[in-house]
This record gives sequence, structure tokens and C-alpha cells, in this order.
Amino acid sequence: MKLLLAVVQSRDADACVDALVAAGHQCTRLASLGGFLDQGNTTLFTAVDDGEVEATLALLGSKARQRNQVLQALLPGSDAPGAALAPPMDVEVGGATVFVLDVARMERL
Repeated sequence: MKLLLAVVQSRDADACVDALVAAGHQCTRLASLGGFLDQGNTTLFTAVDDGEVEATLALLGSKARQRNQVLQALLPGSDAPGAALAPPMDVEVGGATVFVLDVARMERL
């Protein structure tokens, strides 16, 4: 048995949870924060049999989409009001970061 911890953008969380439940998996979701842009994420916990890991990763990958977002940041050392902004740049965000952990024992009580 494996425990999958999937960190996805919050905007993709509902689609990921719906897909996991439709595939017969139970999952727990926790709000989380982090990443390069320090935006809201959701961490999903789900336990799957060893043989279901690849299919579950593919399922999450199909629902947790990567997208481009425009980032406009302050130039270093210019944190005062009216400070200079760096030129806008496109950054790729989204997708999923998934940790696959061995589970020695799991109980549903």
C-alpha cells in the first residue's frame, strides 16, 4: 500500500478530488500555502494499492493542469510606495507535486 500526498493548486483541487472519488479512492484534503508564488494550494492524501499508483498519478496529472501566469515583481531594494516594478514575465504554475510513501499499516476505524 502507498500513501500519495499530492500538492495541487487550489483551483484544481475539486476536479482532483472528484476524479479520485469517481475512481473509488477516498481522500482527505488540507489547505496549504507555498510554492514560488506563495499562492494557495491544496494537499490531498489518498492511500492506494501498489498496483494503482501509476494510474492514480496519471489521473491527478490529467486534472491538475499546468498554466502560465504573469508575474510582476518589485525590483530588489525597491519596497517603498511607488517603487519600480520589474518587467512582467510569464511563469508556469500548476500541475501536481506528488510524494509516494510506503505504508506499513493502515486502519479504517
